[in-house]
Amino acid sequence: MTELWVIVPAYNEAARIGQTLAALAVQTDRAFELLVVDNGSSDDTAAIARAFTAAFPVHVLSEPEKGVGCAVDSGFRYAIARGATLLARTDADCLPRPGWLAAARSGLTGGAGLMCGRITARRDEHGIAGRALFRVLVALAAGFGRLRPAHRSGQFLAPYRMHAGNNMAITAELYLACGGMPRRPSPTDRTFLNRVRRTTRAIRHSRHMVVENSTRRLSAYGIAGTAKWYLDRGSGSLTVDPR
Repeated sequence: MTELWVIVPAYNEAARIGQTLAALAVQTDRAFELLVVDNGSSDDTAAIARAFTAAFPVHVLSEPEKGVGCAVDSGFRYAIARGATLLARTDADCLPRPGWLAAARSGLTGGAGLMCGRITARRDEHGIAGRALFRVLVALAAGFGRLRPAHRSGQFLAPYRMHAGNNMAITAELYLACGGMPRRPSPTDRTFLNRVRRTTRAIRHSRHMVVENSTRRLSAYGIAGTAKWYLDRGSGSLTVDPR
């Protein structure tokens, strides 16, 4: 029985999911089960994931209830029901670097309940200036989160530090204890993190857990719109799906 599962929620990611699966297949730690949760895609996302089994075994689960939170929660609970004790997540437009999963496992087996890592911009979507702007926006959002009064109340056992849902790992025990991922569309990360913070102090960050993040929201929303999104001000008149 494999204790570690990687869950990848996906919706209409036929153009990118092959790269994500390839990045997972070359992890330095390959003792894991890989689960793609297809969230009602109308393109070839699920077919591409199934075809990838020739290179690396992939489970494919269909989740018809719309929303990334629904896909993640169903995937995590599916894995737990099949014996998973450690769970990691990335997204179908992201590229985890080769040591990502090894760092996640090391943290969880070393006493962490939740492991979070570092996100950086994908190199194939923007140039140097775009990637630098992405770093600035992430830093602004992280600083805003730490200062926000709602994140600093006495109900929390651990201080706030922004994490990206596409770069996290958690024990199955903690996932169930905190109530799991909110079953709704994006954004879900802050709500989930605060659920964990109400449950445990055992939250750790690793700079060795690195995921290259899609910057297509920057292209779709522009600087102001992207900043508004990362500062928890929603998407305004724009769709929450930047495609």
